[in-house]
Amino acid sequence: MQTNLTDQPIGVFDSGLGGLTVVQELWRELPQEQIIYFGDTARVPYGSRSPEEIIEFNAEIIEFLLAEKVKIIVFACNTSTSLALDAMRQRYPVPMFGIIQPGAKAALATTQNKRIGLMATEATVRSGAYRYAIHDLDSQAVLIEQACPKLVPLIEKGEIVGPETSQALGEYLLPLQQGEVDTIIYGCTHYPFLEPEIKRIFPQQFQLVNPACSCAQEVREYLKQNRLTAQEKPGEDRYFVSGDPGKFQQLGTRLINRLLTVPQKVDVFSPGPLKIVL
Repeated sequence: MQTNLTDQPIGVFDSGLGGLTVVQELWRELPQEQIIYFGDTARVPYGSRSPEEIIEFNAEIIEFLLAEKVKIIVFACNTSTSLALDAMRQRYPVPMFGIIQPGAKAALATTQNKRIGLMATEATVRSGAYRYAIHDLDSQAVLIEQACPKLVPLIEKGEIVGPETSQALGEYLLPLQQGEVDTIIYGCTHYPFLEPEIKRIFPQQFQLVNPACSCAQEVREYLKQNRLTAQEKPGEDRYFVSGDPGKFQQLGTRLINRLLTVPQKVDVFSPGPLKIVL
């Protein structure tokens, strides 16, 4: 049983597979940390849901992760960060990290012409979270936002290449190209999986910013400054999903090119706290 706070795991959650792009960056920055990941694959995508639903779902997941004794929680989901992070910080005492502020900072450090594009879910675009974050840091910067509702369902089906994916990317990125942006933020943690296809369709058109990189660096610095960094990995990473565990393991392994253990299934539909399905 874990009693030392430094040896407690990092909790990470997303609506589905996309948060694995954040886990990859955490592995790079903090290979000695144990990670507990929750993918809400039964209720993906979050982008078309109401703020009230997302806040409710996030509260359930956070309580589940707290029961697993995590020391911090990473919102590996732009939609959740934009709509629920502030409310969850007020409700729960555990340190929480979002993905939007790190992404805004990284984009401003990258752009040369201060014209930035955002690919995001409908909910993230509606929230205006990136717009506020960027303008708070640089009022002269221009943000052109593009909702991309077709992309998460395609990625969750494993269709990261193919005619349907190429057509959707062309549809969504053409307005950003016409807007003369030089930098695009992945405003959804699923989207880095599409980077090879984006570069194929629009070669050398954009600098692509993955907020997960900056987020993982912020987590590393927080743990270091607060003396919460594990000295050695206290246990194997663990995965939980609300949908099909086998599908998650198979597709996740292919997308990140690293063998994932089969996740445990969690019931998100019965009343009361989330429970592991035996």
